[in-house]
Amino acid sequence: MDSSKQSVAVLGLGYVGCVTAACLAELGHSVIGVDRDESKVKNITEGRAPFYEPGLEALVESGIKSGCLRATTSAGEAVRDADIVMVCVGTPSERNGNLGLDQMKRAVEEVAASVAGRTKPLIVAIRSTVFPGTCEDVIIPALAGLPHVSVVSNPEFLREGSAVRDFREPSLVVVGGSDSAAVRLTAGLYDGLGVEARLVSLRTAEMIKYACNAFHAVKISFANEVGALSAKLNIDAREVMTTLCHDTRLNISTAYLKPGFAFGGSCLPKDLRALNYRAARLDVKLPFLESVLPANQAHLSRAIQDILDLPSERIGVIGLAFKENTDDLRESPVVTLLEQLIGKGRQVRVYDPHIRLDSIYGSNRDFILTAIPHIGRLLQSNVESVLEWADHVVLAQPPSAELAQAIRNSGRPVLDLVGSGLFV
Repeated sequence: MDSSKQSVAVLGLGYVGCVTAACLAELGHSVIGVDRDESKVKNITEGRAPFYEPGLEALVESGIKSGCLRATTSAGEAVRDADIVMVCVGTPSERNGNLGLDQMKRAVEEVAASVAGRTKPLIVAIRSTVFPGTCEDVIIPALAGLPHVSVVSNPEFLREGSAVRDFREPSLVVVGGSDSAAVRLTAGLYDGLGVEARLVSLRTAEMIKYACNAFHAVKISFANEVGALSAKLNIDAREVMTTLCHDTRLNISTAYLKPGFAFGGSCLPKDLRALNYRAARLDVKLPFLESVLPANQAHLSRAIQDILDLPSERIGVIGLAFKENTDDLRESPVVTLLEQLIGKGRQVRVYDPHIRLDSIYGSNRDFILTAIPHIGRLLQSNVESVLEWADHVVLAQPPSAELAQAIRNSGRPVLDLVGSGLFV
């Protein structure tokens, strides 16, 4: 066998496991699928897919004929000579919403029993969807004491009905683990598929799967609620969403998809309130869109609590406008943050490179003077005075390179609310 090809045992021959086994066999790996269901094993052994999935039966037949694919009910037989064990068992929901890990634990116990006395290295790759921390808290302890065994997370991104195509033409391959050699070897299973695997930590890999599925659900719910309101207004919802998707710089893009601070400004809060108000008047319930402003407020509350938890009394806040490179203070979450800190007895000073109190006017000035009448005493004209005075710096908007360097030079600890990644 080609030295780049691996011997792989796939535990669980449901949608994920069977597609994974057949597709890895197509790539030339030596694959043994394992399942307790004898009918599944019999079907695969005879070159038939155990369920309908476009393109799968031809792959199974081809894998059996080439000798790259086999199936058995014995985990011990499959694991004995494997380089990598891929765990693809079900993790169904329990009544309370938690994941049921019984099948996962049983599969890992079978692996542990099968490798006793083994000296050949083995990688256990968890392909099933499991909550972050499962590999560290459940899988690794179950394999503790077994030499030469490494655990990685290799979540699947296969959709029923297009699973074979999704495997052959992946948009994302993720492998996470602390053993870099095991991570690279697992990622190597997918060589030739035209995608660069993302190599991350165990918990990150587990979380990525949940983030992806949650995002898919969010997009579907958003489109459906826009569609429901559009229909009530006699607007073509498909035209709305098709046009929305033409914007690949802000809408269908990486824009805004970065953890950071709460949103504010004169547009997003106002327009969401108007949308929800008008929908209610039309008797259209939009629970997803109605939840956005409360979710934003909850995020702001978490940030405020993080600051209150600091052991420092003197807080230097960098940024006052609702985002960087503007002097617009309307509905800035920083204003609410300052109100809360002051109300809790914290001493605060603020610097924003684009705000001078004597140069702002109109509704902008009225808003800040109403919200924080003594803002003039808090707002500093230069960052040095804030950094010299503060015990702790709170970053409430992304800084320029020059400003970031000044903060670093001060040596002050930084709470980065915007996820700039500049202070770690």
